[in-house]
Amino acid sequence: MKKPNIIVFLSDDQGVWASGCYGNTEIITPNIDKIAEKGIQFNNFFVATPVCSPSRATFLTGMIPSQHGIHDYISEGNTGKTSIQYLKETITYTDILSDNGWTCGISGKWHLGSSEIPQHGFSDWYVHQKGGGPYYNAPMIKNGELINEPGYITDAITNQAINLLDKYSKNTSPFYISVHYTAPHGPWINNHPKEILDYYNDCKFESCPQEPRHPWAIWLTDENLGNIDSLKGYFAAVTAMDKGIGNILNKLDDLGLTNDTLVIFTSDNGFSCGQKGFWGKGNGTNPRNMYENSIKVPAIFSQPGTIPMGKIETEMISAYDFFPTIIDYVNLPVNNDNKLPGTSFKEALLNSNYKGKDDIVIFDEYGPVRMIRTKEWKYVHRYPKGPNELYNLIKDNNERNNLINYKKYELLISDLKSKMDKWFLQYVNPNKDGINQNPNLDGQQGLLP
Repeated sequence: MKKPNIIVFLSDDQGVWASGCYGNTEIITPNIDKIAEKGIQFNNFFVATPVCSPSRATFLTGMIPSQHGIHDYISEGNTGKTSIQYLKETITYTDILSDNGWTCGISGKWHLGSSEIPQHGFSDWYVHQKGGGPYYNAPMIKNGELINEPGYITDAITNQAINLLDKYSKNTSPFYISVHYTAPHGPWINNHPKEILDYYNDCKFESCPQEPRHPWAIWLTDENLGNIDSLKGYFAAVTAMDKGIGNILNKLDDLGLTNDTLVIFTSDNGFSCGQKGFWGKGNGTNPRNMYENSIKVPAIFSQPGTIPMGKIETEMISAYDFFPTIIDYVNLPVNNDNKLPGTSFKEALLNSNYKGKDDIVIFDEYGPVRMIRTKEWKYVHRYPKGPNELYNLIKDNNERNNLINYKKYELLISDLKSKMDKWFLQYVNPNKDGINQNPNLDGQQGLLP
C-alpha cells in the first residue's frame, strides 16, 4: 500500500459550532464543509485540555498534560536566551513519521517553546514567534530569523504551505505538512480584511447568543459582551482561514495528490463567543471551566477512495487518541512504552459500517481541574476545594443545572470520582502532575521538575 501524504489543518480557538458543516448557517466555511462532504465528521471530538499549548502537545505526543508537563499556554520561553524546548525528551508522531521516510514541514503556530529551533522531525520550519498577536506585521520565524511578516498572517501561512506542496510534490517520498493557523484567535477588531468583514455586515449572529454575564466570566464587561465588531472579527477570521484552506486543497488537486493525501481539520480548543455569558475557552472563566464549548472541537478526516464520504461519527473521541491513530493509519507500530492513554480510531475512519462504542469515557485536565465525561454524565472536580460540578448531559446538554449538591447523586459522584482518580493515577507522571498547580497562575510557569 502506498504511504499516504498527510496535511493537518489546526485552527486556534475555534468553537465546534463555528463552521457550516456543524450546523452554523451564518458562518461562511465552504472549504471546511467540503472536507466533511468528502470524508468523516466527528461530532464528539474532545481536546485533552481547554487551552492551546498543552492541547497541542497532547495532539503531538499522545500524552496528557500531567505526562508531557505543559499545563497552560506558554507565556515565556518561546525565543531568545530564556527559550525552553518543552518537548525535548518526548517523542511526537512527527518524529516517527520523519524516521520512517516522511518529509515534514510546518507553517504557522508552534507555541511549544523554543520557536527558533526546528525540532521533532520538521525539516521546514516557518512558525509564529509566540502564540498569537496581530494579524498584520505578525512576529514570525523564517529561515531561522525573527521577522515581522508583512501582509495578513493567514495568507502568509497559506502561501508557505502551498510552497511546501510544490517542493514536496517533486519527491518520491511521502510528506506531512502541519498548517497551524493563528485564526480565529484574537485580536478580532481592525485585524481582518475589509472585504471579508463585509460578508457579515447584515449577520444577526444568532449562532452566538450573548447571554447574561456568567458569574465566573473574566476579560470582559457587560458593555462589550455582545460587541458586534468582535463577532464580525471572529467570523471573518474563520472565513479568511477557510479561504486559505481552499487554496491549499486546490493546489493538492492541481498536483494530482488529493487521493493520495489524508487531510485533517481540527482545532486546539473550543471557544465561546458570548454563549453561557463569557468569551473564551477554559481560562475564560475563573475558576477554569470544562464546558462543552471549551473542550469540544471540530474534527474532520478525508482521503477520497480510502475514507468513506459524507459520514458523521458520533462516538466520543479524545485528542489523546490522535497520535496512535495517525501512526496506525500509516501502518506503523505504536510503541506504548510511554503509557499512552489513547487508542487508535483507524477503524472508524476506514470502515463505513463502523457502529462505534457506547462505553467510551473522556478525561480532561487543566492544572488542578479534572473532568470525567461519559455519554450521560459530566463530573468536574477542582482541587483542592472546588467548586465541583455534575451535569446530566442527556437531559441538560447546555450544562445549566449543576446537580452537585443533590443528595440522591452522592453515590454517582463517588463512583465517577473514583473512576477518574484511578484513570489519572494510571497515567500521571508524579513529577509533572497538574493537580499540584496553583489554580490562580496564568500561563506555563517554566519546566516542571
